[in-house]
Parts: sequence; structure tokens; C-alpha cells
Amino acid sequence: MGAERSGRRAEVIDWAIAVSVAAALLVTGLSGGPPATGLGLLGQALLAGGGLALAARRRAPIAVLAVTGVCAVGYQAAGFDVPAVAYLFAVYAAVRAGHRVSTVAASVLVLAALPLAAMAAGLHDTGEAFAQARGALELAWLVAAGAAGEALRQAERRAEEAERTREETARRRADEERLRIARELHDSLTHQISIIKVQAEVAVHVARRRGEQVPEALLAIQEAGREATRELRATLEALREDDTSPPRGLDHVAELVDHARTSGLDATLTIEGQRRPVPAAVSRTVYRIVQESLTNVARHAAARSVSVRIDCRADVLAIRVDDDGTATPDAAPVPGVGLTGMRERVTALGGRLLAEPRGEGGFTVQAELPVSRAS
Repeated sequence: MGAERSGRRAEVIDWAIAVSVAAALLVTGLSGGPPATGLGLLGQALLAGGGLALAARRRAPIAVLAVTGVCAVGYQAAGFDVPAVAYLFAVYAAVRAGHRVSTVAASVLVLAALPLAAMAAGLHDTGEAFAQARGALELAWLVAAGAAGEALRQAERRAEEAERTREETARRRADEERLRIARELHDSLTHQISIIKVQAEVAVHVARRRGEQVPEALLAIQEAGREATRELRATLEALREDDTSPPRGLDHVAELVDHARTSGLDATLTIEGQRRPVPAAVSRTVYRIVQESLTNVARHAAARSVSVRIDCRADVLAIRVDDDGTATPDAAPVPGVGLTGMRERVTALGGRLLAEPRGEGGFTVQAELPVSRAS
């Protein structure tokens, strides 16, 4: 929205400048009386056209440079001794856009054509023709317009470079902090969870070797240890993930569903529509939504089956995860870290998320991610 407002403001400014220059050229040309060539209407049209062409100087600086140059030569040939103000604006815009060589070449042609135009208007004396051409387009004005455009272009480049440097510094610091957190988690949690997991598995093994019944609490501890190890490993991988390693995304959703089947769930995956390349941010968000949804189903839902449906539309990627667990509309779950994280990811991409119990029982997670906006 801010970019659109800024673009509209720039367009209004361009049109204001173009109309003002066109009016100034017309007033200057008409104040000198009708030209001796009898081409008054043509000259006036060229005066107005050269000024109004400046409205497109941001979008097509080279085209505007050519139009204003032709108009300046044209109304000089029609008998209007008016400075080439519009051409100076066009020179400034073209140099600012980085077209220095084209601007120099065009300016040389215009400087060469103006004396010829003055002679075509009725000046037979070569000296007078060159004097009139020099008055219409002073070399100092031309150099000043080009220098102003080049100075502003360099300033903008320095500002962009400074912004890029700030972004790179912030990204590097974020990467360093992420790796520090990964090391802290690894050092503080991995060892303790591994001890719990190993001791629980040893206790279960010893009990079964002795023919004793394994307590449910011990089996729960064993399974919780395994699940905590998997989640910690996934968390550490996510923290250590950088731009040089391939991120987990849409192409890896099938692996999540397969893993859910190995845990005893009747999990299905359906992909509808035509698969198209999607932005990396959307692909990662799809993976995280499905991952978090399946994790919640395995840990909290007491479900027997879960279905994952991905609908690939032209401008939207829709995800839906349904389970047949114990959730009911009368007992809405308290949003936890997982649901909050999913909502933040979807909102950041301009999408929508629905996570609530289904009327027929079970829980549903539905998300719509706009593909074009995320790109």
C-alpha cells in the first residue's frame, strides 16, 4: 500500500512538472509574436509536446530524451527562439537512470542540429544561427543537468548499498544468534533427554526379559523420550538451516505423512490441481503447517486417521489437515506455541488460517497462502 501511494505521488509530481514546463514554453514562445515561417501552429504543438513528454521521464527516459530533443529542434526550425528547457529535464532524468552514453550521443546530435534548425527558420548568417542555437541550449546548462542527474544517481546507489549492508549485517547476526541457540539447546537438553530415553528403554528391556508386565507409565516415558528426541533433532536442524542447505518444503510433505503412518495413524495425502513452482517462503510454510498439525494429532488428538489435502490453485495454495480425534466444538483447545507459530507464518505471507474443532468431531487446520503476494 505504501509503495502504491508513493508511486501515485511520483506520477502526480511528474505530471505537474510536465504541465508547468509545457505552459512556460508556450508562454515564452507566444510572447515573441508569430514566427516568420508561418508554422506557428506546428511550433506551438512542438512546444507543448516537448513539455508534456516529461510526464513519462521515469518510465521511459530514453524515449523522452529523443522526443524532447526532436521537439526542441522542431520548434527552432518553426521560428520559435525558445530555450530547450524540456530537453534539459530529459537529460537529467536519463543520466539519473544510468543512460550516460545515450545521453551524450543524443546531446551531440541536438547541439549539431540546432544551428541547422535556426538557418531553416530564416537566419542565413551562420554566426547568428550558431548564436541562436547557443542561446537555446547552453553547453553549461547541459553539463549542469547531466551532473545533477549523475550526482543523484550516485547518492541513490550509496543509499541502496548502505541498506544492503545493513540487511546483510542483520542477517549475519541473526544467523549467529540462531546457531548459538542451537548449541545451547544441544548442550543443555540432548544429554538429559538421551539419558531418560536410554534408561527407559533399558528398564523396559529388563522387565520383558524377566517376563514381568511393563508399567504403562514406563512405556509412556519411553515413547515420550523418543518423541522428544525427534522433535529436538528437528528443532536443531531448523535452527541450523541456512541459505546454503536445501530447506524442507512442499516436496517433503509426503515424508511427513509417511512418518505419521509409521506411528500408527491412517494418514493420507491428496494433492489437487496442477503443481507449479511456488516461492520458497510458501513452500516452507506448507511444510511447517503440515508438520505441526501431524505432531498435534499424534500427541493430543487420540485420532485413528488423518487426511492432508493440498489444493494448488492459480494464485492460492490451500492446505487442509483433518483428523477424527476427540476434539469437539464444545471444548475448543487453548492455542499453544504450535498454533501461534502457524498463525504468525501464515499472516506474514498475507494468508488466512483456521484451526478449530470440527462439527462432526475431530480437529481441522485450514490455511490459504497467496502465491503471487508471497513472491
